[in-house]
Amino acid sequence: MLRIIMTAFWMVFLAELGDKTQLQTMLLATQSKSRLGVFIGASLALSLSALLGVVAGTHITKYISPHYLQLGAGVAFIIIGVLTLLGKI
Repeated sequence: MLRIIMTAFWMVFLAELGDKTQLQTMLLATQSKSRLGVFIGASLALSLSALLGVVAGTHITKYISPHYLQLGAGVAFIIIGVLTLLGKI
């Protein structure tokens, strides 16, 4: 179990570094007098998001193969990347 915890930790930690959510949280912290409040709110949001991902992933894989989910996620990321490069997002 420790191995999956560490894998999940590093995967999420590295994926979140420098993303829009982290930048937005940094901006909110600069505008707020309660940095602890920003930290708690952002932490709760990330935890809830992770919980939804685990619950949804558990239920979706009962109906759709993980292979197809991975393929769909990859295609979606490519589309988002292309749209970002074209300035559409």
